[in-house]
Amino acid sequence: MFGIDPSFLSSLFQVIMIDLVLAGDNAVVIGLAAAGLAPKLRRKAILIGILAATVLRICFALLTTQLLSLGGGLLIAGGVLLLWVCWKMYRELTVSHDEEQEATEALANADLNADGSVASRAPKKTLRQAVTQIIIADVSMSLDNVLAVAGAAQHHFEALIFGLALSVVLMGVAATFIARLLHRFRWIAWIGLVMILIVAVRMGLEGLGAFVAIPEIPFLYTPHAVAGAAAVAH
Repeated sequence: MFGIDPSFLSSLFQVIMIDLVLAGDNAVVIGLAAAGLAPKLRRKAILIGILAATVLRICFALLTTQLLSLGGGLLIAGGVLLLWVCWKMYRELTVSHDEEQEATEALANADLNADGSVASRAPKKTLRQAVTQIIIADVSMSLDNVLAVAGAAQHHFEALIFGLALSVVLMGVAATFIARLLHRFRWIAWIGLVMILIVAVRMGLEGLGAFVAIPEIPFLYTPHAVAGAAAVAH
């Protein structure tokens, strides 16, 4: 209908959901790291973290999309890495309510639970300690985001570009809002987790399909699609 490929719309929806969840997840990690700082340093650490995540996403996008286009073993490796991302997300989704509240308050720099303080229960730390934690987390989570978006795009270059641009905008402009949104509506994060799991399995199957014959699996693997992509690459 209207000349729009349904598979493109499906990929675009998955990309948006993954971006939404991972941007919020990254923001919560930044907030947790910054929560133990004095109020004057907290905003500085959060700004450094968001800027670093934005730059890293752009850099990883340039490298990762080129590597994944080679297919085969690199796609399998990407799928395995995304399974690890799913495990990390599951652990983060089961973090205590108090810890998440501290992170959200630190990001918003506001007393959201009306207890008379902002992220006061977090362990105290220096700006260097907080920034070090944030940069290490940003490297991992930015790579996670780029891999997940590239996998969800499924050879739709427009969806890939849109997803990477959206992830940069979400981290740079709306990270605090999204973290609060996911804190309030937990089910959005769980849907995102399921989508990343599907992308991980699909990516692994596409890579494996370059070496062995795999029958078609609805919604996960179509042999002719992989063959067609390989033909285009050559």
